[in-house]
Amino acid sequence: MIALLMAGGLSLATSLVGTRYLITWLVEHRIGQPIREEGPKGHQTKAGTPVMGGIALVAGAVVGYAFAHVRSRVVFTWSGIFVLLLVVGAGFVGFLDDWLKIRRARNLGLNKRMKIAGLLTVAFGFAILTVSFTSVHTTLSFTRHDSFGPDSLLHLDLGSVGWVFWAVLLIVAATNGVNLTDGLDGLAAGSSVFAFGAFTMIGFWAFRNQPIYGIEHALDLAVVAAAMLGACTGFLWWNAHPARIFMGDTGSLAIGAALAGLALTLSTALLLPVIGALFLIETLSVIIQVFSFRVFKRRVFRMAPIHHHYELMGWPENAVIVRFWIIAGLATALALGIFYADFTSLPAPTT
Repeated sequence: MIALLMAGGLSLATSLVGTRYLITWLVEHRIGQPIREEGPKGHQTKAGTPVMGGIALVAGAVVGYAFAHVRSRVVFTWSGIFVLLLVVGAGFVGFLDDWLKIRRARNLGLNKRMKIAGLLTVAFGFAILTVSFTSVHTTLSFTRHDSFGPDSLLHLDLGSVGWVFWAVLLIVAATNGVNLTDGLDGLAAGSSVFAFGAFTMIGFWAFRNQPIYGIEHALDLAVVAAAMLGACTGFLWWNAHPARIFMGDTGSLAIGAALAGLALTLSTALLLPVIGALFLIETLSVIIQVFSFRVFKRRVFRMAPIHHHYELMGWPENAVIVRFWIIAGLATALALGIFYADFTSLPAPTT
């Protein structure tokens, strides 16, 4: 427990202070966010707001994770290190995208192929290292690695190769989901706080019930989740409406990668859509919009992702953010309820 508090507290402090100094540096160097012209008109006033705040967020998570091991009995594990490297790698791809947007003074960074190629490289690297050097379970998992009994149609051992491709798919989906959600002040960061809080509790619970969950490095993974929780909270202080800084793709891709990495290593991959339900809703709104327009030449929403739809309906930005946070919080509560209900359904251990 001390390690979790240290990770969360140190990452929060680092992100909070680091973001403040990052804002000053970015303003002095006139590094600001270009706003797409087709977006809501109210967003044009945000042009020039410092971007790449995800740098401080990622740095906070790294510092919190590293120093949580200094005076605690928690040891560094390959699972925790690989998830953190995944976060840094995805954040670097986002940084390149943000930097190109600034250099070109347009809301156009890496092209789609380059961005996907970068994410695929990072995702495959993480998946191959994890399956090769850790005891990660390769079964299709919901709340634990043996969620589905041998008689269930969903009982499926993906094997090492299958798990690698499954991991890559989940990482790409999660990074894009958070990236799409990051369109309003504090929306992605605030929603992520709930999700990382859930993974912190799941990791610690799996550690305390090791014989049931069989996750060798559960405590260290909980430390990673706590570090991301603190980093997002510290960043949110400056990113809350009206935002003093944006996380950019540097932050959103790092957050999405962290969520996917934790879900995969904690054997809760199929629970991730519940924990991150808001990110799933945002992604589906874009898919529905594109499909409807291409097939039927009609738009379902006034604008996608769906948070812009409600803005154009007249909802104040603050109202959209807070209501979407409520959805994220309720989804997290539901996910934790499902996780605990599964635990209580297990037969009592024999003595």
